[in-house]
Amino acid sequence: MEQLKAQAPFKAHLQCIDCGETYDLYQVLYRCKKCDGLIDVAHDLDALKQISTETWKETFSLRFRHPMHPFSSGVWGKKEWVLPEIALDHVVSLGEGATPLIPLPRLARDWGLSSLEVKQCGVSHTGSFKDLGMTVLVSHVVSLRARGIPIKAVACASTGDTSAALAAYAAAANIPVIVFLPEGKISTAQLVQPLSSGAIVMSLDTDFDGCMDIVRSVTQDQSIYLANSMNPLRIEGQKTISVELAQQRMWQLPDWIVIPGGNLGNVSALAQGIRLLQENGIVDKVPKICVAQSSKANPLYLSYQKGLNELQKVQASKTLASAIQIGNPVSYPRAVRALKDFDGVVEQATEDELANAAAAADLHGLFNDPHTGVALACTQKLVNAGTIKETESVVVISTAHGLKFSEFKTGYHDGTLADVSARYGNQPVRLPANVEKVRTAIESRIQ
Repeated sequence: MEQLKAQAPFKAHLQCIDCGETYDLYQVLYRCKKCDGLIDVAHDLDALKQISTETWKETFSLRFRHPMHPFSSGVWGKKEWVLPEIALDHVVSLGEGATPLIPLPRLARDWGLSSLEVKQCGVSHTGSFKDLGMTVLVSHVVSLRARGIPIKAVACASTGDTSAALAAYAAAANIPVIVFLPEGKISTAQLVQPLSSGAIVMSLDTDFDGCMDIVRSVTQDQSIYLANSMNPLRIEGQKTISVELAQQRMWQLPDWIVIPGGNLGNVSALAQGIRLLQENGIVDKVPKICVAQSSKANPLYLSYQKGLNELQKVQASKTLASAIQIGNPVSYPRAVRALKDFDGVVEQATEDELANAAAAADLHGLFNDPHTGVALACTQKLVNAGTIKETESVVVISTAHGLKFSEFKTGYHDGTLADVSARYGNQPVRLPANVEKVRTAIESRIQ
């Protein structure tokens, strides 16, 4: 780490993904002023490349699960690749990242794969991968306010997980929060999280896309800062999934990464992280990417079927995978770039497929949310179709903790989910308190 300190300072700026126009990072800006394209945070690669690959690996390894703030965070352990110039006392961290990578050898064999792992990004403070983006975004807001930029509040539209993460991190920073949620379309656990953090919760009679229209209008007032994934600061935190994944696999990425897709900031971030690993010489092989969508909210899948020439917007139908129930994804242009850069594909899963795939993986020690079920189901379909070869390694990105979707889990095992035939349903064995009957029941179930 001393070698890092001896180098010229690392820098970052904003850059349009369409026309390449650049902007100073320390301002309120979500789209290009010149062409209205989406913008990303871009890093000074020449400065980063002054550091050897072995020094980067050693630095990141030394910081992984480090006991001291902010390097206890899996995100801020990669600070130079995220927000290199931010003051450490502006960093708002709740211990996000550094999440488990779980091998599933028996399920891999069942599905005809040589290697299958699940990256448990939901093992985080608010129970979803959105924490990775919010620690960066909220820290940046603290930094902007310290520079005199008059931000009064942060705001987002959400299908649940984004609002929970934003509310928690902004509460830690003592910044007011406004969240817009579609009425009746998120789980109870997801609703209670922003309420508990003291957020102003607007429950609107619309879907996510309608909430997104409202928050875009509200945040035209630059004193209310937009926290959806249109904002490139979110992408910066979420991209560390790729770096952490490579680190956990001894700096080797898998052949395939399968990730659920809704507003498409997640796959955009995944690609950003892979690009940075490749550009800095950390990995010599990059994976193919599959974006997994629900068949009831599948604009990217339909666009992929038509060559990705134009976004095929849909009116998203109600799906068990409620966090990706989005018909007009903001980060579509970023996702298209990710798919083209990494030989990507898009697959979809029905309600029956996603619920049973989640349950099948649960039998291997996981407790999957429905969105991870979508990714698992699409993995299985791609293997069956021969798109993913049996010799190839696969990592599925789990985006949230199953405990946030207890109604989904209970409904599956009760057999009450619409359009789902529960092949792995399980119920308690109800018996009188009689030891002989208990023994008989045990013997009949253990072979």
